Amino acid sequence: MKEVYAPFIPGTYNENNLDELSVLLEKGKKYAIDNLLWSDTGYFPSVNFSIAHVENGVALKYFVEEQYTQATYKTVNDPVYKDSCVELFISFADDQNYYNLEFNALGTALVGFGKDRNGRLAVPDDTLSGIKVLSKINWAEDLASFNKWELTLLVPFDVFIYHDIQTLNGITSRANFFKCGDDLPEPHFISWSNIDSSVPDFHLPQFFGTIKFI
Repeated sequence: MKEVYAPFIPGTYNENNLDELSVLLEKGKKYAIDNLLWSDTGYFPSVNFSIAHVENGVALKYFVEEQYTQATYKTVNDPVYKDSCVELFISFADDQNYYNLEFNALGTALVGFGKDRNGRLAVPDDTLSGIKVLSKINWAEDLASFNKWELTLLVPFDVFIYHDIQTLNGITSRANFFKCGDDLPEPHFISWSNIDSSVPDFHLPQFFGTIKFI
């Protein structure tokens, strides 16, 4: 089973110093999202991420290089998976339910909770407004080159509304990380922990790896 180690970064972070947190995440260990799934064309964006935890939440940074970048959705809980999208699915303790946290390149969030892809419960819009976002997109000059974008996220513990999380010190969680883009000129599905399925489906927690918060 694949593992990610998420270190603790001391300090208090918010929208005013998110750039400082972004620098610290960039200096941390990066993990590749590199299992290309259900592909007929072989189009394969380069995607890496760094993860840590802070006093009040989970800190994430994604690094993406891709030929086609789309970021049209700007309202929380819109279908951002149709845009250029990065995702974290995570469960806590022995809960069979998990959160799906999905973000387009602008950082617009879609978050739900449940045990599989059906009947998921949306996390309320006002709760998601607490997620702090720093997005940087460098557009390529021509179609032969790739766009490069980075997305830094600070997800407060309050977003995990079905759990009372005060700290993640010493906690091990089950999770998977993804990149997709359903409405892009080259739709694609890429995972960190491989998924053995004949049809496209990220909502398969039996293929989750683990995050160790240290």
